[in-house]
Amino acid sequence: MFAKPTSTNRARRPGRLANRLAAGLLGLGLFLLFVPASAQQKLSGTVFFDYTFYLSNNGPITTPPPDNPNFKNNFMHFRRVYFRYDNKINDNLSFRLTFDGDTVKAVDASGKADDKFRPYLKHMYLQISNLVPNADIKIGMADTITYKLAEERWGYRSVAKTIMDGYKDITGKDVDAPSADIGINLTGKLVRQVRYGLMLSSGEGYSKPEKDKHKKLSSFIQLIPVAGLSVIGYIDYEKQDVGAKAFTYKSDLFVEFIPNLTLGAEYFVYRNDKNLQGDQRYDRSGLSVFGRYSLVADKLNLFARFDRYQPNNLVDNDEISLIIAGLDWAPLHSSFKLQPNIWVYDYKDPLKKNDLIFNLTFLMSF
Repeated sequence: MFAKPTSTNRARRPGRLANRLAAGLLGLGLFLLFVPASAQQKLSGTVFFDYTFYLSNNGPITTPPPDNPNFKNNFMHFRRVYFRYDNKINDNLSFRLTFDGDTVKAVDASGKADDKFRPYLKHMYLQISNLVPNADIKIGMADTITYKLAEERWGYRSVAKTIMDGYKDITGKDVDAPSADIGINLTGKLVRQVRYGLMLSSGEGYSKPEKDKHKKLSSFIQLIPVAGLSVIGYIDYEKQDVGAKAFTYKSDLFVEFIPNLTLGAEYFVYRNDKNLQGDQRYDRSGLSVFGRYSLVADKLNLFARFDRYQPNNLVDNDEISLIIAGLDWAPLHSSFKLQPNIWVYDYKDPLKKNDLIFNLTFLMSF
């Protein structure tokens, strides 16, 4: 995600990041002083925190590597820390700024590891509404349209990313699906039963500068034949090099007309001319089926999901299956939730044993 520091700037990198954050917060403070009094401003934050236990010890994830004496079979970690500023200037104009957090691998001046949790920019965009009838335009660093609809239906980003967002985390293989990117997108509806989205972006995602002149073009169409039933078709295209291109094809199905129950399914295929085995191009694909059920409104929910990952359709034994199941409990208030969840990895490769992992996830928001 981050370029490796060179020998001349390793020691100074943490200081530079701190200076940039200070400058950004100062700029935000000055902006807040001079915005019109009529603007509607909001500060919000979200924290995902896990206490993770490895319940198995013979899978590729949960088996201690022989060359790693610091292996931990239980640990605590922050997976996400969002801090967001929203400014609704009027009914047709709004602004969003979001900082996220991650651990940057660096060293200090003495050569000691410096793995502090550091902020970075996730969103910074202007939203214009109704310039195009019944539509919103976002300009800047904004959410991509690849899996936003699926993420909203899944509803448990605190527990797990959607299948395309987390594909590389599970398989180690890329499907070029960033959650945010620099560009412009348009989402809206033609009639109640037909909605759409278009996006032109750099293709690099929010964590990297644009490295070439090629852009990524994405689009979706959402059909709602009856209330509570949605069918979505998605496609994106990006030129890679001379004579090489990449496509993503995706389809979603969401069922929401059963009281207290939401069901969803995603299927995608990623085709990149640069993914070759010998002289033959291979595809990557995935299927996700999920559901959540409300037992007590705003208090207690159940959720479950099944994913199937295919990193290379020319290889017979590389598929990975993942089952996620858990509870969503708000003991005191909806801003604080406990979400115990189990992850079961199953590998088609006969040499790999299953991994079984338990997470006690804490979701805190304001």
